[in-house]
Amino acid sequence: MENNQTNTNYDAAQIQVLEGLTAVRKRPGMYVGGTDTKALHHLVFEVVDNAIDEALAGFCDEITVTLHPDASITISDNGRGIPIDIHPTKGISALEVVLTTLHAGGKFGGGSYKVSGGLHGVGSSAVNALSEWMEARVYRGGKIYYQRYAQGVPQERVKVIGDCPEEKTGTEITFRFDPTIFADDAGYKYEILFSRFREMAFVTKQTKIRLVDEASGRNDTFYFQGGISSFVHYLNRNVDTLHPVVAADKTINGIGIEVAFQYREDYTETIFTFANTINTHDGGTHLTGLRTGITRVINDYARSANLLKDGDSNFTGEDTREGLTAVINVKHPDPQFESQTKVKLMNTEVATYAQQVIVEVFKDYLEHNPSVGKAIVAKCQVSTRAREAAKKARETIIKKSVLESLTLPGKLADCSSRDASKTELFIVEGDSAGGSAKQGRDRSFQAILPLRGKILNIERSTLDKILGNNEIKSLISAIGTGINENFNLGGLRYGKIIIMTDADVDGSHIRTLLLTFFFRFMPEIIDEGHLFIAQPPLFRISLNKNAIHYAYSDAQRDQILADMGKSAANATITRYKGLGEMNASLLWETTMDPAIRTLFRVKVEDSVNASKTFDMLMGAEVPPRTRFIQTHAHEVRNLDI
Repeated sequence: MENNQTNTNYDAAQIQVLEGLTAVRKRPGMYVGGTDTKALHHLVFEVVDNAIDEALAGFCDEITVTLHPDASITISDNGRGIPIDIHPTKGISALEVVLTTLHAGGKFGGGSYKVSGGLHGVGSSAVNALSEWMEARVYRGGKIYYQRYAQGVPQERVKVIGDCPEEKTGTEITFRFDPTIFADDAGYKYEILFSRFREMAFVTKQTKIRLVDEASGRNDTFYFQGGISSFVHYLNRNVDTLHPVVAADKTINGIGIEVAFQYREDYTETIFTFANTINTHDGGTHLTGLRTGITRVINDYARSANLLKDGDSNFTGEDTREGLTAVINVKHPDPQFESQTKVKLMNTEVATYAQQVIVEVFKDYLEHNPSVGKAIVAKCQVSTRAREAAKKARETIIKKSVLESLTLPGKLADCSSRDASKTELFIVEGDSAGGSAKQGRDRSFQAILPLRGKILNIERSTLDKILGNNEIKSLISAIGTGINENFNLGGLRYGKIIIMTDADVDGSHIRTLLLTFFFRFMPEIIDEGHLFIAQPPLFRISLNKNAIHYAYSDAQRDQILADMGKSAANATITRYKGLGEMNASLLWETTMDPAIRTLFRVKVEDSVNASKTFDMLMGAEVPPRTRFIQTHAHEVRNLDI
């Protein structure tokens, strides 16, 4: 019998102890969430969070983040500066303690910071451990103190490297991530940093945050006097609203609750939650309190104003949040997060305090503005009717099996495989392209769903109308996950959902309509990496039957012709305007064959800007869309009209 045990001894010698920051380098996912691009940006946010903590404590009002051409990055602030004196128990500079020791910092005893984002004391030291090198400069007492590290290990003792004005204080951290740890394609993206620092500036009012990219020359400065009220105004600036922004900032038992909200005329719900300025993407107890408070106030008001009769059911949370834009930031001296990445707040008392603040401010506002109260209740009533109609529509969809969906207007041509990790669904524009795609596909794993014309613009429609649209119904049936609160990724029938439209104006419009649908109703499909856009060729370049090339862009066409040299003069160039011009074999060869095709994965790097863009492009307001077209018209190439 084969013995698979490599070592049968289990004693003290088998117990591995990871000293210092070795544990961070061994398991980076436990500290920064992984080794991908998202984790790389988390390094920056950990250091910036410490500067923000100085701002929250009232000692800092300027933060600068500079991207250098060598992929290093500098974060500087005008706070008090990390202490450089000798630590009483460690016997080394406090600066070195902070940057090389896990669970070390000024945020545990409560004496230095009442509230902070960098709670766990692992942020800066984890960044140091995961950096190829790091340099720290501290400005205190008219001196500039310096220390350098390599993979978290000090290369020298803290030393004075110069003088500075007595009034100048602050900390400057420069580091370069370790390329042996992070993914090969990892790199800083300006837009991701831009989005995060804009959020930080909104929730840290009267603090200036500057972002500089030395390579591109781009720089932006964020400063908002109005805090999260300015944030709500920013989110709703391109849409019609029912009332001015309602805001409150109160402290209960040492916990600050800051909230701002506003109802818009459309039915999009937009809520951002923060804890000590950190964006808690997964919400938490502050989100629960906000939602509960909003629903409670509206139902109480509707009853007291006799807008809901005795026989009427209360509005659901879903009803009361349609059209709501809200931001809540909790300032907590001891925040409890679900993990070191701080995406979900867990403090149970926060739900009660958040609800209390919401109820007080919202109740008072409606009592003094009854016309707004009636408008919000009327909106909730419309949402209720739409929800009930949508429920019936959903039930109809659920009753019809996927096989029955073959009779729907979409005419799904399913694949034989049921393994979602291997299957693909092509959403195709029109019956002509659909016919070619059905003939050219690999039936074992590729399904085809042709759409007739342009689907409904869901940005301007209520849920009952959306679910009453035949093209959307067939799309939901084919994908299998459901939508909104009924979404279940486990029901996904296809691992890749591929939008395949013509490379013209109509095709772009259809693609945008589909992207709007997925962003609003199935965002998890995008977040989990299941949505793609196929790129059919734009040009066919041929010299003879045996020398045929396909180009997917103008640049690629020009390169192919350049490679042909003098023979290019004899080449025949055909520009494809639509998928319907391609036969089945050509469509497979150029666009559907996994071995050679080009697919673009759809990603959302900035949900705020994405939502704003969909509002602008697909919403009812014309002036913002006009300004966008006028601004970007010069960028258009090869417009087919």
